[in-house]
Amino acid sequence: MNILVSCVTSETVIKGSRFIAELLPCTTQAEARALLKRQKERYADATHVCHAFVLGPNGEILGMSDDGEPSGTAGRPMLDVLKGHGCTNTLLTVTRYFGGTLLGTGGLVKAYGGSAKDVLEKADEQNAFELLVAKQTFTLTVAYSVYDELKRFLSNFHVYDLQESFATEISIKGQIRQDEAESFSARVFDMTNGKTKPVFSSGTD
Repeated sequence: MNILVSCVTSETVIKGSRFIAELLPCTTQAEARALLKRQKERYADATHVCHAFVLGPNGEILGMSDDGEPSGTAGRPMLDVLKGHGCTNTLLTVTRYFGGTLLGTGGLVKAYGGSAKDVLEKADEQNAFELLVAKQTFTLTVAYSVYDELKRFLSNFHVYDLQESFATEISIKGQIRQDEAESFSARVFDMTNGKTKPVFSSGTD
């Protein structure tokens, strides 16, 4: 499974109607609802803001809405395209500004499904997806004397969301691939002559 790591937007005009497709990263249903609320507020003047989402490590959490379009013409084709793309932790919204010409049920399915395909193709072009791997959060504290060496050493691992805090010592927090955590811990322990060992959280992403 691939996860979305950045927002992507594409727009299509079909018989005068504007279809704005947007991919938004999210990890929980609560986050998806909050993002959807924001989208509806942002496009308060739009005719419809339809959505679909796929969440969870195995893409097992699904949701969709036609938002007033005829049943099955928007959310379902959007969700089918998302599922077919093999991605998760992704919210897709397609905002429609009605252009005055009715598209019919078949035309709507094609428009919403096509908008979903277009924005996913754009996401692939922009490398907006990355492979879903298990990660662990770590924290560690080191002396200034080993900071430069530690930074060079970190480049040998897949480290994400690194945060640093400078006080009497340097506190470092981030995420590392779960399959690298044991080796990472041993290397830090050796580098600091047994003074420092990373503390890992029990949860993974």
